[in-house]
Amino acid sequence: MAEASARTTTHRGITKSAAAFRTISEVAGELDVPQHVLRFWESKFSQIKPLKRGGGRRYYRPEDIDLLRSIRELLYTEGYTIRGVQKLLREGGIKSLGGLLGQVKPAGRKANPKELYGTELSAQQRQALISTLDELEAAKKMLSEGSQ
Repeated sequence: MAEASARTTTHRGITKSAAAFRTISEVAGELDVPQHVLRFWESKFSQIKPLKRGGGRRYYRPEDIDLLRSIRELLYTEGYTIRGVQKLLREGGIKSLGGLLGQVKPAGRKANPKELYGTELSAQQRQALISTLDELEAAKKMLSEGSQ
């Protein structure tokens, strides 16, 4: 029974051991991303190092697939940018990615300044921002009048 749980089914219905290497097409199917995206991520994240055999065929280890799954989750679900994930990997390593999933607010949600900075703006800071905004709006009006 333990042997059956250690096997997984690939996107083509083929049953393989969970520890088996996967081709790029199998990984792309499992993660629901195109193959070219996996190649692109490989160029952006030095931590992704599939084994390359004759003819340049890529074979992904289970740990490569786990990393790719985490990267996909951070980019597509959690709203991180490529640079953001690169920074996470630089600062905390691969193991840090697993702990971050599900803890980040979705990208579509606007940040509350109190959450970002911990306090509200002072009256002086608020007045400086209002003054800057007024100047920018005046410059925008001048530019739009000049282009007509």
